[in-house]
Amino acid sequence: MKRVHFIAIGGSAMHNLAIALHLKGYQVSGSDDEIFEPSKSRLLNYGLLPEGIGWFEEKITLDLDAIILGMHARDDNPELLKAQALGLKIFSYPEFLYEQSKNKTRIVIGGSHGKTTITAMILHAMQHLNIACDYMVGARLEGFEVMVKLTEEAPFMVIEGDEYLTSPIDRRPKFHLYLPDIAIISGIAWDHINVFPTWDMYVDQFRKFIHLIQPQGSLIYTRNDETLVNLAENEFPNLRKFGYLPVEHRIDAQGITHITEDGMDIPLKIFGLHNLMNLKAAQLACEQIGITKIDFFNAISTFKGASNRLELVAENENTKVFKDFAHSPSKLKATTNAVKEQFKNRKLVACMELHTFSSLNSEFLSQYHGAMNLADEALVYFNPHTIEHKKLKPISIDEVKQHFGRADLKVFTSSTELQNYLLNIDYTSKNLLIMTSGNLDGVNLKTFGEQICSKGL
Repeated sequence: MKRVHFIAIGGSAMHNLAIALHLKGYQVSGSDDEIFEPSKSRLLNYGLLPEGIGWFEEKITLDLDAIILGMHARDDNPELLKAQALGLKIFSYPEFLYEQSKNKTRIVIGGSHGKTTITAMILHAMQHLNIACDYMVGARLEGFEVMVKLTEEAPFMVIEGDEYLTSPIDRRPKFHLYLPDIAIISGIAWDHINVFPTWDMYVDQFRKFIHLIQPQGSLIYTRNDETLVNLAENEFPNLRKFGYLPVEHRIDAQGITHITEDGMDIPLKIFGLHNLMNLKAAQLACEQIGITKIDFFNAISTFKGASNRLELVAENENTKVFKDFAHSPSKLKATTNAVKEQFKNRKLVACMELHTFSSLNSEFLSQYHGAMNLADEALVYFNPHTIEHKKLKPISIDEVKQHFGRADLKVFTSSTELQNYLLNIDYTSKNLLIMTSGNLDGVNLKTFGEQICSKGL
């Protein structure tokens, strides 16, 4: 039985991999200098929570078969230095996933947006059709115990391919390490400017990703992204490729219906043009491994979406409250447009939090111009202390208004003031959409949505 030690076990991805290896029969240990919920409770539930918080060199011994190093750790981490001195095998998170899947058919989903949803759609269809697969996905999915699953017998591995850095000692993007047999790119929209300070540098990561597709492999890519189309069709003319647009559909008050090639209607539980794009990408990937269109769409008719991706958190007869992980300009625009398009008879209050390094960078803010224009009322929140913590140049309320391109944009720097404002809106025939990769500084968004929907009832 292999013995594996995690340096920075508390991370979202790391603790899920630790649980997956524990379930596979590995002896797992780990350390971290901070572990938050839900990682803490989940590690405790599986008997993997470290006894003490901090780094402990004595945990690193020659008895270990491997070290898995998380991005949260620094390159001078004492456990890492001890492991290097002892000559132990040190894997990054994506390196270890590849090691576990190198004899499987790997479906890798990349792109600046939609990765989690496409991955979830593929997994939903495969589970519905009883097709064994391993996976790594960036959100909790209904019907799946963990976010990472590793087995010996499954012939497929479905991997959400993040373009962010691999580890403190490996500066490659994570998705460069997976070597896909079937690759999906959902679109390219500049992000992570702290790592890729220019647009060309960012695009080049996707160029390299395509180069890494294995012999006889295939690329599935969206046709509504000019940069990606030029990249795929002009630079890789001999690659097996499948360009896609949204599935055929009808939108009405009841929701979205997929119209099959033979005219049959299949009602869907998802909505939004971006999700219809994601759906087509997932269908094409499943087709590559032998799943027919009709089997795929029958399976996907019960798919409700991934956690935090346009998730309905509360509703009453007058309003619905959604939360979404959207934080980049392209995600903001797609999600805002999706809610407005689906609920044409309701006004939309859209609120987003500037939370990531890129979104809080004054040089990147101009990318948000027009991103929330379809909302009837648009609000933006940011915490100046977060900017200070990230050691970024301060931004002003006027600067945010100017870059979003809406004179009526309301900008808040106090979470309490934002909550009070949102609670005092009359939501009759209005929906609320909250978009953030954080939580508005400690707000339970589900509870907050329920509070809004309970007003006046």
